[in-house]
Amino acid sequence: MSQLAIDQSSLLSEQRIGALLRWVQGNAGAPGVVFPFLASMAGAALLPGEAARLRVHDVTLPEEGFGEVRVRAGEGRSVPLTPDLVGVLRGWIDQAGLKPGDLLFPGERGGPLPSSVYRKAWKQACEAVLSREEREAGVGERMTILRESSLDLWLKAGVPVWGVAEWAGLSASWFAQRYPHRFRVEDVELDWEHLAKVMALPDSLNR
Repeated sequence: MSQLAIDQSSLLSEQRIGALLRWVQGNAGAPGVVFPFLASMAGAALLPGEAARLRVHDVTLPEEGFGEVRVRAGEGRSVPLTPDLVGVLRGWIDQAGLKPGDLLFPGERGGPLPSSVYRKAWKQACEAVLSREEREAGVGERMTILRESSLDLWLKAGVPVWGVAEWAGLSASWFAQRYPHRFRVEDVELDWEHLAKVMALPDSLNR
């Protein structure tokens, strides 16, 4: 197995991600910007630095259906946004009174959101939501697990690996090494009858 392979037990399920985000959303002590910030990290599989650099004009938020975020780091890439996340971001932009050129997730004084702010809220959420056994095993220790778990969930949902790679700004071969548990032959439902027809020898060779 590749040394790059991630430990499956360290990944967050969709239920765990939802519970962590709900805790942050409902915690009066966390700045209002932290919830949409973390929701964007989870929903678009963003790194903290990528989310922190987004500006309002980097997101397309239609009234219905999927939206899109343009991540300008590296060569740049476009990532779809679910209707739920579109709603969260539309509400946040309205609430904060943000303009197109503004940072999407500004700090208290309008500059970049300090990492200490969202890391503190993330740590508190993990302590409140995750079990003692999970925390001792290191689950949630790194904030980037939000991105890694989201990438895994996209693969689990059946998004083709080349599509996930394009959204994440990574290579398809990287995913085969990082998430080998999503590429096991025994987990794939093969149509053996169709396979036999495709691989059948020419009639002349069967005589």
